[in-house]
Amino acid sequence: MKTTLTMRIVLLTAAAIAAVAGISFGQVSLKVGGGVGYAMPSSDFAGTAAEYYAGTNYGLAGGLNLHAKVRVGLVGFNLTGEAAYSSFSNDGVVELPNGSLETKKQILAVKVGPEFQMSVPALPITPYLGLNVALNMFSGSDAFKGLSSVPSSTQDLKSTSRIGAGGTVGVLLGLGGLNLDVAFHYNIHNLTGAGWEGADNRIDTYTALNDDKDPAYALSNTKHVVAEARSIHSMVLSVSVMFGF
Repeated sequence: MKTTLTMRIVLLTAAAIAAVAGISFGQVSLKVGGGVGYAMPSSDFAGTAAEYYAGTNYGLAGGLNLHAKVRVGLVGFNLTGEAAYSSFSNDGVVELPNGSLETKKQILAVKVGPEFQMSVPALPITPYLGLNVALNMFSGSDAFKGLSSVPSSTQDLKSTSRIGAGGTVGVLLGLGGLNLDVAFHYNIHNLTGAGWEGADNRIDTYTALNDDKDPAYALSNTKHVVAEARSIHSMVLSVSVMFGF
């Protein structure tokens, strides 16, 4: 059911962007492109492997961002759509003497929202501010070794999605028939829909996203260690090349 709903949202978003692009193509402008970036976890998404094992946060470090983007010029503002893939990971000793954990998370975000540009006379640059809503789809895995509370194994994260929002500050540099788009993005990935999935085993803490508080949490209970809801935020520095039509 969740997979069907996710696919419907992705298709509806793509259809909306395509419809607006079709209407606007002959009227104003259309630019498409893509690029790379560096994604940095923020809020409870960042931390250490030991903090993730303890249930405090997700314990992740930065990683690669790949994205494709469309920008439709309308009267007074632009409409932008983006599909962005970001990967995060971390590892370390989480239990003495040598119990270790390696965690990996990936987010595929489909974003849409308005963008407002500011002209700079006599210079080939255009600063802009953008806002978006996003469908964020999570995947990943955790590898445990030599720990007392979970078996040594590699566990895949149950695929799930959350609705989020974000903002972008960037600048376009005109280079003939194309634009170099340099931007900073701040993303709130789980603005709505936080939840908990699990039974009475410590391993259940890690096999689902579990961004809400564990309802069975107790200070002395080593099977249920997530005491509070966890926010999933990230920052991305990106460079894109945009082609106009």
